[in-house]
Amino acid sequence: MSRFTETMYSNAQSSHKGMVTGEPGTPVRHTWAEVHERARRVAGGLAAAGIGPGDAVAVLAGAPVEIAPTAQGIWMRAASATMVHQPTPRTDLVRWAAETTAVIDMISARAVVISDPFMAAAPVLTEMGMTVLTIESLLSNAPIEPLDTFDHDVALMQLTSGSTGSPKAVQITHANIVANAEAMVIGCDFDIDTDVIVSWLPCFHDMGMTGYLTVPMYIGAELVKVTPMDFLRDTLLWAKLIDKYKGTMTAAPNFAYNLFAKRLRRQAKPGEFDLSSLRWALSGAEQVDPLDVEDLCDAGAPFGLKPEAIIPAYGMAETTVAVSFSECGGGMVIDEVDADLLAVLHRAVPANRGHTRRLVSLGKPLEGLELRIVDEDGSVLSARGVGVIEVRGEPVTRGYTTVAGFLPAQDERGWYDTGDLGYLTETGDVVVCGRLKDVIIMAGRNIYPTDIERAASRVDGVRPGCAVAVRLDAGLSRETFAVAVECKEYEDPQQVRRVERQVAHEVFAEVDVRPRNVVVLAPGTIPKTPSGKLRRAHALSLVN
Repeated sequence: MSRFTETMYSNAQSSHKGMVTGEPGTPVRHTWAEVHERARRVAGGLAAAGIGPGDAVAVLAGAPVEIAPTAQGIWMRAASATMVHQPTPRTDLVRWAAETTAVIDMISARAVVISDPFMAAAPVLTEMGMTVLTIESLLSNAPIEPLDTFDHDVALMQLTSGSTGSPKAVQITHANIVANAEAMVIGCDFDIDTDVIVSWLPCFHDMGMTGYLTVPMYIGAELVKVTPMDFLRDTLLWAKLIDKYKGTMTAAPNFAYNLFAKRLRRQAKPGEFDLSSLRWALSGAEQVDPLDVEDLCDAGAPFGLKPEAIIPAYGMAETTVAVSFSECGGGMVIDEVDADLLAVLHRAVPANRGHTRRLVSLGKPLEGLELRIVDEDGSVLSARGVGVIEVRGEPVTRGYTTVAGFLPAQDERGWYDTGDLGYLTETGDVVVCGRLKDVIIMAGRNIYPTDIERAASRVDGVRPGCAVAVRLDAGLSRETFAVAVECKEYEDPQQVRRVERQVAHEVFAEVDVRPRNVVVLAPGTIPKTPSGKLRRAHALSLVN
């Protein structure tokens, strides 16, 4: 038996901890022992459907109360689970159907497990010739014992955030999960007796599925889990759950904390929620904006939120989930550097006056992971040299499942090229500057789209998290860029002109270059991944 499954089943039997789901309407708590018993029934149904070792199973379900026993039931059959991206009210359903079909074909899924609110997709999947199994029918089976598993077995095939018509899935093995889980437990000073995790992160995203469902189930932690739609319907539900369950740990991308801070200010009365129990609020999955963190700390102070609880972090599906955490209890650490030297010489030289850039330290690599910075020739750079971030270690995936077959992720020495630009400080902390493919190069300067987007977002009327910088004339001797922003007053010509002028002004003040043009769009227009990240390449058609 793999260490992953053996430990998970053992903890299910010995732990009194469990998972609360169904908030805010119909909360229900299942101990991990009860989840395990439900998983054994799911495994019985999967066995009856012919699912066995090495098979791939796609899962299209929204409720964590169903996803947890389904995933564990799949592992009991020594199969792998792939969480299919879920449509939202703004999803282009035609495109979603095409992407879902491509994913199911790519992983050679033996079956698709489905439940509400996606039952309408069942006839379509059946017509495609797929074996469609409902979670309700699986749970009606007699329980069975798990099959033997091995450390090298694939447990999860995690779709990458940018998956489109030609998707790829990260192969995460049982051994990958164990290595990263144990490193995270150490990195966050986890206390199984006192810590309570609160999460609304989607289970089709690596942070939501691996970090905030699989790992708590593996170690037997107390978990309160709701859905992203619950969060979007009531952003303050997050605060209510932390207050109600005395949550000590949570996580979200930068944009969600930005939204949360605004809701606390506008809709909550000081003292209405008690957030003082929160000791560890991870900010990851996208670049951490220091201004947003400072705004969150300010907005959360009347509710007992401690600034030292905010934990900037770095991670990706290819490392199972986490690469580094900033130090527990240390709060956000800013590395302020000379912006011009960063752009021209690709050196992060500390500075506190003149044209500077404030970047967030993301801590040291977790146990079992090495990290280095290399230049375009593959030479390893010393501290504060900006280059491509590479990682290696036990949590790093062997590679991807793609339409064309297996694609290795590691080089011959085990290093994985993250595609991120960044540097290491003198103390070995990692700082991320941006994505290599998104960097705009003008007159030998590196201009980072996140700086442009942050500047554009400062303009009154621009929706939070809804500004995108688009690289134009990429690869030519003189690249440039455009900016697209969403605004509720997009149909008011006077307001549109004001937003265009102010965005251009703020961007110039930030990066010393004017955008070729600024486009003001209706809410919901800017393309994003299912986890909320900007799809910069897909936004090109919006600015031409």
